[in-house]
Amino acid sequence: MSGTDPNIVRMYKTDDAGALVFREAWVEAGEADGDASWFVVNHGAVGHQSTSKDAEVDTLEEALGMLAAFTEQCHADGYAELSRAEQFTVVAQFALKNAKAGERDKYLEEKAREALTAHLAWRGSGVVEKSEFVAGPHSTGKLNIYILAPEPARAVANVKTCIREEKLDFTKLSIGVAPAGDLSAIKARHSPTGGTAFSL
Repeated sequence: MSGTDPNIVRMYKTDDAGALVFREAWVEAGEADGDASWFVVNHGAVGHQSTSKDAEVDTLEEALGMLAAFTEQCHADGYAELSRAEQFTVVAQFALKNAKAGERDKYLEEKAREALTAHLAWRGSGVVEKSEFVAGPHSTGKLNIYILAPEPARAVANVKTCIREEKLDFTKLSIGVAPAGDLSAIKARHSPTGGTAFSL
């Protein structure tokens, strides 16, 4: 299953116009015994705001049955899950003033992860997998946020839009892209200076 959440079924296909489209569904279980569960379906073109609808169901078993039927229908309609090898790693990197992460840097990490997770999820364009602080040149630091993405150009555009809209240090943002299985091949796709070098 693509992504990092085993409770989500997410599938893709290329439509007749050559665009990558997606469908996904998940079950939200009621918090307490006896609470209703929800079955949620979300779909759209990768990189664009998706459409979602939810249905209240009486039991978790019923919701899981709907999820199984959804999976079967997606396969029948030509959708398939993407393996990791078919996807790309997009790294959103922020330049930091110091090698040791301070409170402001940790706040940026939390806010950027939160914003990117939601922004990318509703556009089918990526899943935030992890983040890390690393040392940069001349006693500076870097914050790297790793995203697994089916279509890197769409993900890069979405990351830029999200960081700019959320006012999260856009001028310090660089973005690199590599095949998901080969981070050593990472290449710059956005740089505040227009440079072409990118290092993790």
